[in-house]
Amino acid sequence: MLDKIEELKQKREKLQLGGGEKKIDAQHKKGKLTARERISLLLDEGSFVELHPFMEHRGTHFGLDGIEAPGEGVVTGYGKINGKGIYLFAQDFTVFGGALGEMHAKKIVNIMDLAAENGCPIIGLNDSGGARIQEGVVSLDGYGHVFYRNSIYSGVVPQISVIMGPSAGGAVYSPAITDFVFMVEKTSQMFITGPKVIETVTGEKISSEELGGAKVHATISGNAHFRSPSEPEVMEQVRRLLSFLPQNNQETSPVINREKADDGWCETLLETVPMEGTKVYDVRNVIHRVVDDGDFMEVHADFAKNIVVGFSRIDGQSVGIIANQPKVMAGGLDIDSSDKVSRFIRFCDAFNIPLITFEDVSGFFPGVMQEHRGIIRHGAKILYAYSEATVPKITVIIRKAFGGAYVALNSKAIGADIVFAWPNAEIAVMGPEGAANIIFSKEINDSDDPIKSRSVKIQEYRDKFANPYVAAAMGIVDDVIDPRETRRKLRQGLEMLKGKKKELPYKKHGNIPL
Repeated sequence: MLDKIEELKQKREKLQLGGGEKKIDAQHKKGKLTARERISLLLDEGSFVELHPFMEHRGTHFGLDGIEAPGEGVVTGYGKINGKGIYLFAQDFTVFGGALGEMHAKKIVNIMDLAAENGCPIIGLNDSGGARIQEGVVSLDGYGHVFYRNSIYSGVVPQISVIMGPSAGGAVYSPAITDFVFMVEKTSQMFITGPKVIETVTGEKISSEELGGAKVHATISGNAHFRSPSEPEVMEQVRRLLSFLPQNNQETSPVINREKADDGWCETLLETVPMEGTKVYDVRNVIHRVVDDGDFMEVHADFAKNIVVGFSRIDGQSVGIIANQPKVMAGGLDIDSSDKVSRFIRFCDAFNIPLITFEDVSGFFPGVMQEHRGIIRHGAKILYAYSEATVPKITVIIRKAFGGAYVALNSKAIGADIVFAWPNAEIAVMGPEGAANIIFSKEINDSDDPIKSRSVKIQEYRDKFANPYVAAAMGIVDDVIDPRETRRKLRQGLEMLKGKKKELPYKKHGNIPL
């Protein structure tokens, strides 16, 4: 028996080395860690349990029958993050360049099934050159099994992809289906076709980083939700994100105990938002003053900056925050921001995380390009997402709320549980200036002093329509509040809505305007 145990020990030691010392050194020289080093960084110390370490490929073509692939190029197992269970796979670039083959895929699929059946998040550490060409169609079939589970388990358990190196061809579609994508600057890339193929087909010359690096996907394509300058920092981001999320769709929004409560009164909120609707400010300053300890984890921070979304806590309870950003495009909604906010709403609703919306919106952004690219279809996604969401939904109108954008951003008509408005809020079909020009155009033009007349008519419209009390009189706004008590009102609202249960009409699924 001792001989057998020694043999087992030697096999495990070989597995630990993956593709061998030379390939590990090559990985380190690129500024990248190995699959096992990454797992150690991500998980709570000593919590990792590996599964299927001895699984092997059964390929025989193109010399595969003579090639060993320790661990099949992927390490799979389970462990804990912040004391909670997670399942994960980490592709090993030192073995076959992390390329996915039949058994490689089988290891990933097994771990995904276990995650779903046990109600735990699944994390993929992706570092792969794509499909294992030598295995032919079975490698593509393997991708199909992974994609299927990404889709079926979407909204069941949180799925997180961390791009740690190349992710090319079919390898990018699994991350694209998952809930959140993290990337590391300079060392991770995603693209369907690489620079060489693009140059061959189109004649365009571009580097891998310029084509599909972290900055590109975080700022232009929107494919990446988070980016970090190093692998240790990206792992810390993943750990932080998970602290805001439930384990699965059957759990409620996480609550952590706070050592000391506060009265929910914030004097500095009066200085944060200018009264004049044309003056800019950073809505993050409002968020930081309202949430617990100013702690806000922004999602998609570098993409569609005219809207801000992310996770925070109110009295220890995780909440999803959505806020117009007046310092970018006057906080108006365009195609990219519509996609960004809609997907965030649907994630929070799937995992029972209450939604808080801070509204200061001038409308949907005008322009020929926006219209031709489909702002109608994209904007409709926001209406659909808010209407469909059954979690507690609270809106705070902090300044402007105009037109269809007012309706779309969690108005009472599409299912808001509570709508608060600050006393300076303007709620109308359009801004008072534009409305006066249309309604009173003849009177203004016929007057002796058109400038003075226009000013009077603007104020008349503002007094009659563009204020929160008209909406409050109609029950469209639940209460007009002192800005300084915003946090207090949100706490009370979340407490009141804690037992909310709402069922939508039975259907297989809806048809969101994708």
